[in-house]
Amino acid sequence: MNILLTGATGYIGRRLLPILLNEGHHVVCVVRDKNRFDSSRYDNSLLSVVEVDFLKKETLTNIPSSIDVAYYLIHSMSTSTGDFEKLERESAQNFRDAIGQTEVKQVIYLSGIINNKELSKHLTSRKAVEEILKKGSYHLTTLRAGIIVGSGSASFEIIRDLVEKLPLMVAPRWLKTRSQPIAVQNVLEFLTGVLMMEKTYDKNFDIGGPDILTYKDMLLRFAHVRNLKRRIFIVPVMTPKLSSYWLYFITSTSYKLAVNLVNSMKIEVIAGKNSLPEMLGIDLISYEDAVRSAFDKIEQQEVISSWTDAVSGNALDRGISQLINVPSYGCFKDKRQRQISNPEEVVDRIWSIGGENGWYYANWLWGIRGFLDKVTGGVGLRRGRRSRTEISAGDALDFWRVIYASKEEKRLLLFAEMKLPGEAWLEFSIKDGVLHQTATFRPLGLWGRVYWFSVLPFHGIIFRGMIKRIAGA
Repeated sequence: MNILLTGATGYIGRRLLPILLNEGHHVVCVVRDKNRFDSSRYDNSLLSVVEVDFLKKETLTNIPSSIDVAYYLIHSMSTSTGDFEKLERESAQNFRDAIGQTEVKQVIYLSGIINNKELSKHLTSRKAVEEILKKGSYHLTTLRAGIIVGSGSASFEIIRDLVEKLPLMVAPRWLKTRSQPIAVQNVLEFLTGVLMMEKTYDKNFDIGGPDILTYKDMLLRFAHVRNLKRRIFIVPVMTPKLSSYWLYFITSTSYKLAVNLVNSMKIEVIAGKNSLPEMLGIDLISYEDAVRSAFDKIEQQEVISSWTDAVSGNALDRGISQLINVPSYGCFKDKRQRQISNPEEVVDRIWSIGGENGWYYANWLWGIRGFLDKVTGGVGLRRGRRSRTEISAGDALDFWRVIYASKEEKRLLLFAEMKLPGEAWLEFSIKDGVLHQTATFRPLGLWGRVYWFSVLPFHGIIFRGMIKRIAGA
């Protein structure tokens, strides 16, 4: 079967892809930038990759006509606080028109559980997208999920940050809101189970786990799984804006995502009953078991995808391919090199940089820079990294984005997503037994130049010590 997979670099798409390939389907992955997609992980005989941006009609012709089923896994909640509704409607309309020119028989859309009495902007947008997709010349199957619990999911990482960092929480009143979380394993079972299943054509189904919990319950049960004692006090005076800042500063989420999450968390999200789990033979996983499974994946280094896979910086909208060639004209550079005796060991150290392992030298200075970035509206250091050993183009690495990663070429190139008056790259490469470390900064105006010279003394400390440690000296 020929399957079109949109959102192939997103949280669900990256997990769904290997399942579809293992079932013997030919999968056409739709991505905005091929350089963000590591096809070497998969069986290339069953995989095709096409570049399509559903906000750019001229790219829609790249979609092949021989498609049987298409998954629509696109949403813009983490990229905008104001206009994501318009972007989602436009994307859905362009997708519907483009896919209508193919041989597609079924479109499967992963949406959110809709409470018809009251909807957040996020859920209103999901409902509008569903209405647009319904008008296509194909059979639409809509799966409506609530909070998805799995290693790397935004909700899981936010709850993890709160529980593991705060023994005592003074929390907003939306923690009393009820929800019905679902394990990511169950979501994937539903997505694959409805594939070409005629009983699901032109219907929508709410999918949720077996537990209906308040957000406070979820935090306390998470703490129980982690053998932590936590106390939570709810105050009625915390406004949505204050709640957003509370999430933003304590957790690894971006401010844009925090705003949209808070607006959604005020709304009760409980799945309507249906017979889909019985029809597909799916055993629903409890919330606590989903949390345990997530930590098993983390401990076994099997985190396939993370919410941080989504691009957060405006500069990256140009595409990774536009950032691979590091500029030299009008730039400041900090170049360092060191002779090494064991290139393989050094490459392993480079590939382990960031996250829990830190930056090898003066981590407290990196921490201060991350805090300052958070205060000024940036992503900070808390995003960490998806895996402690693997790096692929497009991955988040603390406040950097991986632009290029090749162990064979012994080269790693990072692009800064921190708040800066300019653009910055950090590159590691090994040539002829010499480790090269280069920091490049392209300033924007006068303030960019003032910034570079103000941090120059700290760069001297950090970069000198970092290359020494990476080299193994």
